[in-house]
Amino acid sequence: MYFTTRWLLVGAILLAGSSIQAQISYGGRAFGLMEFDLGLPAPPLVIMPAVDAAAMLAEDEERYANGAKGPYRFGVNHPANFSLDNSGVWHEMPNGDQIWRLTIECPAAYSINFEFHDYHVPYGGLVFVYNADGQQLGSFMAGSNGGRSTMGVTQLPGDRITVEYYEPKEVSGEGRLRIGQVTHAYVDIFKSGRGLGDSGACNINVICPEGDDWRDQIRSTAIITTGGNGFCTGTLINNCALDSVPYFLTADHCLSADVENWVFRFNWDSPVCDPTENGPVDQTISGCELLVNSAATDVALLRLNAIPPPDYNVYYSGWNNTNIPADSVTCIHHPAGDIKKISHSFDPVIFGTMSGADCWHVQAWDAGTTEPGSSGSGLWNQDGLLVGQLFGGAANCTNNVDDFYGRLDVSWPLLEPFLGACGDTLLGLGDSVAVPIVYDAAVTSITNVPEIVCGPNVITPRITLKNNSVFVVTSIIILYGIVGEPPAIDVWTGSLQPGQTVNYDLPPVAVVAGEHTLEVMSSSPNGELDQIPDNDLWSYAFTVNSPAETVELVLTPDAYGTDITWELTSPFGTVLYSGGPYADGQNGQTMTFPFCLTNGCYTFSIVDLFGDGICCENGEGSYMILNTDSVVYAENDGQYGAGNEDVFCIIGVSIDEQEAAGELVVFPNPTNGLLNIQVEGLSGMARLQLTDGVGRPVVQQVIPSSTPTWVMDLGGYANGVYMLTIDHDGGRLVRRVLLQR
Repeated sequence: MYFTTRWLLVGAILLAGSSIQAQISYGGRAFGLMEFDLGLPAPPLVIMPAVDAAAMLAEDEERYANGAKGPYRFGVNHPANFSLDNSGVWHEMPNGDQIWRLTIECPAAYSINFEFHDYHVPYGGLVFVYNADGQQLGSFMAGSNGGRSTMGVTQLPGDRITVEYYEPKEVSGEGRLRIGQVTHAYVDIFKSGRGLGDSGACNINVICPEGDDWRDQIRSTAIITTGGNGFCTGTLINNCALDSVPYFLTADHCLSADVENWVFRFNWDSPVCDPTENGPVDQTISGCELLVNSAATDVALLRLNAIPPPDYNVYYSGWNNTNIPADSVTCIHHPAGDIKKISHSFDPVIFGTMSGADCWHVQAWDAGTTEPGSSGSGLWNQDGLLVGQLFGGAANCTNNVDDFYGRLDVSWPLLEPFLGACGDTLLGLGDSVAVPIVYDAAVTSITNVPEIVCGPNVITPRITLKNNSVFVVTSIIILYGIVGEPPAIDVWTGSLQPGQTVNYDLPPVAVVAGEHTLEVMSSSPNGELDQIPDNDLWSYAFTVNSPAETVELVLTPDAYGTDITWELTSPFGTVLYSGGPYADGQNGQTMTFPFCLTNGCYTFSIVDLFGDGICCENGEGSYMILNTDSVVYAENDGQYGAGNEDVFCIIGVSIDEQEAAGELVVFPNPTNGLLNIQVEGLSGMARLQLTDGVGRPVVQQVIPSSTPTWVMDLGGYANGVYMLTIDHDGGRLVRRVLLQR
């Protein structure tokens, strides 16, 4: 289905193989990546300053040689000031909606990430980011930044990205976007698609046997993009209320001025022990709030902007806040910004200090190590409970000793107001986490569209929206349209109480003759992520007969009407009309059933349950199908036994050659195969249909109104008369075409 491949990608979210997902976004496809030619002008290109990668790498090596554990630097931050007002290019669509685009290049960069230092997207607005290979982030909407005015956007591979903003006509001018920082990656964190292998050879992938006893704790660990250009590690931590509030523990020395724009990636794990292979890079959360921090024990407690969705399958680690040294310890981390690793020390930790911070001293690692990028990672005791987070130390693969972790017992007075007072220890929270359904809007019906649309080329659907949220919903974004065509966007606003429904009339939808499916999808209640996407989509099948002719079935039954049933099916086999059984004893009483049909061939089937037809032993029954001009398409004297089938074709239901605004020219006409088509004055998205002499569609496609001319190849079709129809917002254009070789 069109919305399934184009928009649902839910929770979004991810479009087939070429899409890299960041943050909890809302799915969809950037307009600049659609195969339809929307007439978008090329986005202006801004080129950021060059980076001396060799000098940066040398500086990093010197810093790490002195024992710094992080953050692990991978890029250079460029200050920027690219806004909707001073950069990019706007393009107005035929319906008044607008699209803004800007391309940013960082010469020779391995990847690019950036920060919006002003982010205000009105309801209905969409933000996308994509690279030259079609890999995409987004869409981002009003709720993507947790209600803040800034937002970080994670890395995309390559040295060039395009930022796109779609703004509906109804909210024109309300959006504000300003890119304030662009990060040029001089380290290849994706390794040509894999951010693997930069850490030391002694590091151990968490999928290896060394991680078997730590599967829960592994799920709680995430890599953090800090300050736009560095990596640290941290851990989801449980609280006494057991309510899955996304508290997150990391190190004070990882903090940066833009901590609220950090991006957290979960479950970046190799699926095999050896060799290391890439894991999912799409399970991310953007943004957080710094709750408390202290250099005295190198601790920082954050609250993520969103609860990780159920498909992230995260774990909230338990803790031990006593000052009893652990008998053995484990660390789970992302050394050198690498895929997730695990380290073990089988000896007790001792008390120690580092730069004045009270620490647990790991004297030596027996398996694995730590490196820059591991900073902030959790330290678990032999019971699988957190006891601290990594500050720094000398350990590496060649000298695997002396790492220091900020002590949870020393930090506890700062953490307790948030995590709660429920004793010295708390177990973790994992598979049983019940994510509260805070935001859920559903579509529960489509009405006001007849199963057979007779004549008009416009439908006016009415939908029913339901609020399954726990809060009052004041806005819902609605995507709607005919399957196979680009969807339209509308925004419902009002006040919908929890559990309440409301009927809403969508704007008119133009349709062409044929069989169609209308799909309507709700999303973004109050600008937030809809947590239950399974109830968002509703579909409705209908048939459009246009131009239309009234045809009647005149049926005279015999004495046994309960034996009679019939169907009329379309050229595609769809049952358009049906009837019977009828009451007995109506012998000779004529019944009339009107049909609305258009050019095409139809099949009428009638069945007699007893197998003796409707004539002549039990009455004088018969039937006839004819139009209002008394042209007979089918008739039968009723002597058909168990049943009969009639195939009849309606040809030449007329429409005016030119009923719409605009011009349609076809040449040569007659044609021997190649037909040139020229159009002018179209508005909106145009729909083209070519039908043969009996009204059967042979070509159906959507064309942008900005396409002035193209060539249609009719070489594979039989000689004869065809009808070329183009429907657009201004009406219908028609030309007869003669194919003659």
